[in-house]
Amino acid sequence: MLSEHSSTGVLSERQLAQIREQLKECAVGLGGEISARQRAARLADTYLSLNDAGRAAFLHIVATEFGPDPKSVEKAHTRYQAAIGTDSQWAAESALRGELRSIPLRILTQFNALPQGVKFLVDMRADLLRYVDADLALRSLDRELEYQFGAWFDVGFLELQRISWNSPAILLEKLIEYEAVHEIRSWSDLKNRLDSDRRCYAFFHPRMPMEPLIFVEVALVDELADNVQALLDERAPVFDAQRAKTAIFYSISTTQSGLRGVSFGNFLLKRVVDDLKRDFSRLATFATLSPIPSLRRWVEKNPGVWQQAFTEDMVQRVARHVGPKGPVIDSAVGIKALLVDDAWAANTRLARALQPGLVRMAARYLLHAKAGTRPYDPVARFHLGNGARIERINTLADISTNGLQQSYGLMVNYLYDPDAIETNLEAFSREGVVATSGTVRRSAQTT
Repeated sequence: MLSEHSSTGVLSERQLAQIREQLKECAVGLGGEISARQRAARLADTYLSLNDAGRAAFLHIVATEFGPDPKSVEKAHTRYQAAIGTDSQWAAESALRGELRSIPLRILTQFNALPQGVKFLVDMRADLLRYVDADLALRSLDRELEYQFGAWFDVGFLELQRISWNSPAILLEKLIEYEAVHEIRSWSDLKNRLDSDRRCYAFFHPRMPMEPLIFVEVALVDELADNVQALLDERAPVFDAQRAKTAIFYSISTTQSGLRGVSFGNFLLKRVVDDLKRDFSRLATFATLSPIPSLRRWVEKNPGVWQQAFTEDMVQRVARHVGPKGPVIDSAVGIKALLVDDAWAANTRLARALQPGLVRMAARYLLHAKAGTRPYDPVARFHLGNGARIERINTLADISTNGLQQSYGLMVNYLYDPDAIETNLEAFSREGVVATSGTVRRSAQTT
């Protein structure tokens, strides 16, 4: 284990030499299974003992000093070219593949033999993703790990589990830690989310049994939900789940940053829908109550959207409900200044006057704002890419500080119609068609 660091955090030449020696031992792989496991354990201890700069240097060595030998690859390629069309073609191809085999992956996959080896590798890639922009030499190693994780975390290997209040405490603590959409404020808040009219499902990997990879929180209700504060109200009476007609997916959280690029969210939702339909025969509607996390950021980059969203009549209606201490509202741009302060949300009449323009702004954003050829909004990309339809835009749906700052309190219902999911997914994937209800489509139109 390396315990010495210079005052700047940079490893000494002696430390770098020790790391190279350990990596070479793992690459050569002499001895049996026990020896390989011991070497992997020592290498893991070394990595964990390093500070951030040391880990970046470690990964740089792996990425740049353990690639294929160019001369050996050239010779193997020449032999393969000469063998094409002959009986020895396949043997030559196999030899070429052998020369191109990734030594870094050969080293890193040895951690699989350790009890927490898979989690260790996932966390290592999370480190790598933080360094890759500053060290472009890490990109190839990142691509290799992403490809490898895509195979290891194939949905066929994952287990769907329901998490309840009776689940192990360590797992419940993970939910609190990993919740990324609506903060779990207390144990009583968590208990409310796991009550009889709620469900929580997660995907697990057999080698990471206490680490949910992605989880979804579900509310069993009578109709489409339009307000997350009401949905999470601990004082609200418990609904009879057997009477529920609608399942609302109100929070979906991925938990492992080291699995970026590995997609299994769409499989999770499909499995959850099947599970819910089996347990609750009256369920007919499956939808989300989702944030619009990038709306405000997009609006600030595109100030012209205010004039498109708010007509002159709308501006006049808003102006009538602004108090004497508020900003002067004589144009759509003035509304932008009004919304800088979150106090507007507490003024019922003012909020009602703002509603049509905000809904139009959000509708145009969801239907037309792009990042390249894909929807600008990450949550929209996720649900549309899973075959959902934009069903409804809700005002004052999240009046928390975060909700108002992200999207002026707006939230979206994405509808998952089991009979239309595949059609929607195909149209979105092939042609970028955004499945939308008529109401939202009309809201996106300008006059």
